[in-house]
Amino acid sequence: MKKHLLYIEDDLEIGNLVTEDLLKRNYDVKWLVTGVDAMEYIEQTDLVILDIMLPELDGFSLGQRIKRKYPKTPILLFSARTALEDKLQGLDFADDYVIKPCHPDELVARIEVLLRRFGEYVVPEIHLAHLQIDLEKRRIIHVQSNHEISLTAKQYHILAFFLRHLNQILTKEQIYEAVWAKPYMDDDTTVMVHIRHLREKIEVDPSQPQIIETIRGIGYRVRQ
Repeated sequence: MKKHLLYIEDDLEIGNLVTEDLLKRNYDVKWLVTGVDAMEYIEQTDLVILDIMLPELDGFSLGQRIKRKYPKTPILLFSARTALEDKLQGLDFADDYVIKPCHPDELVARIEVLLRRFGEYVVPEIHLAHLQIDLEKRRIIHVQSNHEISLTAKQYHILAFFLRHLNQILTKEQIYEAVWAKPYMDDDTTVMVHIRHLREKIEVDPSQPQIIETIRGIGYRVRQ
């Protein structure tokens, strides 16, 4: 079955090239040159490819709006902006950030990783230790205090990946490639740092975690 992509790009040359390539690869593509009417198409969309520098409504504002209303729709930012602050701002809500120009095969590989990840079944609500988690609404409640815990986009994706693989030991490589959609490099501390910050938000005592268990020499596990 064809996947429906919403592509928002105001550069006509780039937009034509990317759209033609994706159509040849059997995707159904809706290309818009502005994001003003984008919300009309989201419910029929499997993935959004979004530029940042858009007329009338910039990609950051539009992407945040989409993610708030449709958290299960993956967003791939496709931008010429290379500054670290742009990447960090974008990845706070988007699921991947690709710098253009890039090879069409790389763009499609990133698209396919996100489609596979978001196509997996996610339990709508789960109780885990002192947490009540609704991944569809992206809400995590500390049951004892009734306090809602706020996570970044990457923290949500890491937790969701654990919940799709409850009781399984996951390596840092598996987590990195599923969440960041990039090849894992040895000695990369990205996963370790993000899990430390995630534990600080969801564990009663982050120094003695009860939810995200460290499996020495292998990776991590969440047990239920």
